[in-house]
Amino acid sequence: MSMHNRVADPRQCSAGGASRPTGKVYLVGAGPGDPDLLTLKAARLIGSADVVVYDHLVGDGVLALVNRNARMIYVGKEAGNHSLPQDQINDLLVELARTGLDVVRLKGGDPFMFGRGGEEMEELLDHGVSCEVVPGITAACGISACTGMPLTHRDHARSVIFTTGHLKDGTVNLDWPALARPNQTVVIYMGLGALDIICRELIAHSLPGDTPAAVVHAGTTERQTVLTDRLDRLAASVTRARLKSPALIMIGSIVSLHALLGKERQTEELALTA
Repeated sequence: MSMHNRVADPRQCSAGGASRPTGKVYLVGAGPGDPDLLTLKAARLIGSADVVVYDHLVGDGVLALVNRNARMIYVGKEAGNHSLPQDQINDLLVELARTGLDVVRLKGGDPFMFGRGGEEMEELLDHGVSCEVVPGITAACGISACTGMPLTHRDHARSVIFTTGHLKDGTVNLDWPALARPNQTVVIYMGLGALDIICRELIAHSLPGDTPAAVVHAGTTERQTVLTDRLDRLAASVTRARLKSPALIMIGSIVSLHALLGKERQTEELALTA
């Protein structure tokens, strides 16, 4: 049976227990997908929590570690489809803790890396709820290791920038001059839907069109797919390949190392940098 079938109605989790002491909420990073990349602490908490509130990007392998007696509540966000708005997720976490339950708020990657963990922690502390953050391997680090594309390298990149291709106001108005600087690696989360704009703007701000670039779908999992190409051809290549989210965009000369350093990992290759 699919783990996603074990979804409870959030309203069922807020009733009763008023006399019980306040529980605790753990903001736990589930890592990039491979359950073997969980921290020991994350695995222990996932297996002992009373309630697990989990996101769309948390894989079935991680969810399989949840205590069978625990309640599971899906609050995932997909493009154009939020099962529960963020303010309601915040309220839900507070309500669950106030019933005396120990809650794992399970997030893909790391809670503080584009995971809204900071917003949720603020809300919990404002309501007097004890909260602890358990870090996870963020997608960029996991995918870097699994594809042979090091984020930094003395011959290729002296710095790395993590950014998101989807801003809070829905625009893609990024700091293009900063992203287009030479000798760095740019990693873009949640940018697949705006890939054509991203590539166009980076080139317009003086990043060479032949800069190596990659899109990695479902990184670190058995479904991992790597597409590499020049920056000026990347968007068209992704469209032809029909790659979908979840996907991470990596830009910089470190992508050229994938052909050499990525051989140890069996993965589907859709294109090679020319």
